[in-house]
Amino acid sequence: MRRATRVAAFVLAAVLAIALAALASAWAPDRPVSALQARWAPPPSAFVDVKGLAVHVRDVGPRDDPLPIVLLHGTSASLHTWEGWAASLARDRRVISMDLPGFGLTGPNTTGDYRMAAYVRFVLDTLDVLNVRRFIVAGNSLGGNVAWETALAAPERVARLILVDAGGYPPTSTSVPLGFRLARTPVLNRMVSRLLPRRMIEASLRNVYGDPSRVTPELVDRYEELTLRAGNRRAVVQRFEQSDFGAGAARIASLKLPTLILWGGRDRLIPPEHGQRFARDIAGSTLVVFDTLGHVPQEEDPARTVAPVRRFVGLPG
Repeated sequence: MRRATRVAAFVLAAVLAIALAALASAWAPDRPVSALQARWAPPPSAFVDVKGLAVHVRDVGPRDDPLPIVLLHGTSASLHTWEGWAASLARDRRVISMDLPGFGLTGPNTTGDYRMAAYVRFVLDTLDVLNVRRFIVAGNSLGGNVAWETALAAPERVARLILVDAGGYPPTSTSVPLGFRLARTPVLNRMVSRLLPRRMIEASLRNVYGDPSRVTPELVDRYEELTLRAGNRRAVVQRFEQSDFGAGAARIASLKLPTLILWGGRDRLIPPEHGQRFARDIAGSTLVVFDTLGHVPQEEDPARTVAPVRRFVGLPG
């Protein structure tokens, strides 16, 4: 009996040791924004004050453009997701991208409010600071949801709309990245603010890419380091707690502006059927599906996906 007890104690100790080692390897403290700026905010990045929040923006291209193109990223992403598009479009047009509150180097907002109306106000306030009155807005995922809500809230300011695997309808995901699942799960989501296994970041990226082989160590570095920006992990949890996904879907059909809809045919987070529904609901819209791409097609293959955007805004393809 004593021998069995000793064996059981040994096994328990070994299991605890393994668990502690796993936790230690996943432990990832927050990083101050000052420690991340050199790598992730070189020129042309800038920080602008928007109602007390230092917002990370990139404002490139000709300043005399009367209709700048505004690019809004999705959950846990950053303005870097648009680098390929910005490089192409900025040769002819003014292009503005920004880190939304709770993400990238902008970090958590000053109010703790991550509801859709707060994001719409943030976008309009930021453009006011940049002296942009009228614009074209493009958004991916969460950013797509913000984009069309902005078009509804300020129709006099939004000239054209570009939706890229956009949110808006009730979820019908066939596969959700592990990081998102943890952020949505009570109790477990408290761990998200302290732990960040690199393997989880890589697995989540591979989950949303149509071709997982395109996920490079450098890409994982970017998502990992910007997620570690102080306050971002807690902000993601708050956003999921405050979100009412699909609540405004009935309003999509009231959009009355030129709209281009781009979708990854292998998107398992927001499946292509949602793109088809946007196309049905928004009169006169155009849908383009990229069969081999996933949830972030603008990042996965910028050259291929920006071509229809260039035509849509009046530039050679």
